[in-house]
Amino acid sequence: MKAHQRMRVIHRYLGFFLTGIMSVYALSGVVLVYRDTDTFKRVENISKNIGENLGEEALGKALEMRRFRVDSTSGAEVFFRDGVYNRTTGMAHYTVKETPFVLDQLLHLHKATSSRPLSFLNVFFGLSLLFFVISSFWMYFPGTDIFKKGMYFTIAGLVFALLLIFI
Repeated sequence: MKAHQRMRVIHRYLGFFLTGIMSVYALSGVVLVYRDTDTFKRVENISKNIGENLGEEALGKALEMRRFRVDSTSGAEVFFRDGVYNRTTGMAHYTVKETPFVLDQLLHLHKATSSRPLSFLNVFFGLSLLFFVISSFWMYFPGTDIFKKGMYFTIAGLVFALLLIFI
């Protein structure tokens, strides 16, 4: 089997194999665009007693909030983003905005780091996409009209990517 035929076969079957994960990445990528909004999040109001007279650091830990900070205080009440804590009663009333479980799992897969157990899947997927880029040049013979037109589109795509990066 010649190199261009082998590339076409691998390209085809790897493409079929990766359709599921490509769909997941496409959907989670769209959702990630809106991560700074509440578009896909559900709101839950929480009231719980977390203890009296907590300091700022202890309050953040008790509420399990990352990047916690106090906005203001008024008497016994401590105001923070999306909530209030009463030092004398120990009651905290706040709102939590979270993405639904399945969507949250998709986002975690998309944003995986090397410390995550399934990070090798992200590396495999990235290398597979790079293979698709390279193997697409073996889909048509050089010198044909389709290949030449494809090279124009390739150059246009590269220029567009550079514009997105540097603008």
